[in-house]
Amino acid sequence: MIVRAGAVGRDRRRSELREFLMSRRARVSPADVGLPDGGARRRTPGLRREEVAVLAGVGASWYQWLEQGRDISVSPQVLDSVARVLRLSNAERRHLYVLAGLNPPAPEVEPAKRDMCEGLRRLIDTWMPYPAHIMDRYYNCVMYNDAAATVLGMRPGTTWNCIVDFFTDPLYRARARSWEENARTVVAQFRATCAANPDDEGFQQVLADLKEASAQFAALWEERDIEDAGQIRKELDHPLVGLLSLESTALKVPARPDLTIVLHTPLDEANSAAKLEWLASPEGRRGAMYPVAG
Repeated sequence: MIVRAGAVGRDRRRSELREFLMSRRARVSPADVGLPDGGARRRTPGLRREEVAVLAGVGASWYQWLEQGRDISVSPQVLDSVARVLRLSNAERRHLYVLAGLNPPAPEVEPAKRDMCEGLRRLIDTWMPYPAHIMDRYYNCVMYNDAAATVLGMRPGTTWNCIVDFFTDPLYRARARSWEENARTVVAQFRATCAANPDDEGFQQVLADLKEASAQFAALWEERDIEDAGQIRKELDHPLVGLLSLESTALKVPARPDLTIVLHTPLDEANSAAKLEWLASPEGRRGAMYPVAG
């Protein structure tokens, strides 16, 4: 007998859907949703299927078929109602969509995860002596380490928006040897992000600011190139140590989908690692205290 791989995957997904819904239903007590608990006569842990159906506004048979993993038609609205009744977290709600065969909704930040910034600060500080910074979804700089200030020129007084500064900060432009070739990639990645969030006015505002601030950005934007975020090679001319060859890598933390961590790693060329270590040393820090051209 020949078993198609797609059929096996579908059967596994339906089995997981059944077990997942049963386990989430068992977590919610009748009292949690304002129902009488039934006392000692109640044998079902958590909610009964019929109770979930009533609270979600769906038919009892339909919900039973959903939990059994049958091949039925589901909609995002109905799944959201079930998720609300079962008190699913955002991650669990997305998992429910996947198991039901729908595209999951955009990730959201759980309230309990909003205090991760201290841990992320420790991460980028531990990345020293290499530059690292963190951006929000609109490319606004949330935090940066000392090496990002020394090497990339991040400092108070700039716009604090990384893509705007890429095109308008004279200090960064003076240091970036690879600016011309990287500009096209930066714009292509920004277009991909905007395209994924067509209804987000925040992106439209950043786009308007960029077009007004930089004719070079506006020209590249009209070329309509698209590229996923990943790694960018950067060559910088630092006034104290000369050429630095770096590779920047954009990383996402699933628990904080609103943030992007950008880590810069030295490449083998130009003895970059040793130069970055020197810039972070007491001697290098003293040198950076005095004005230097560039």
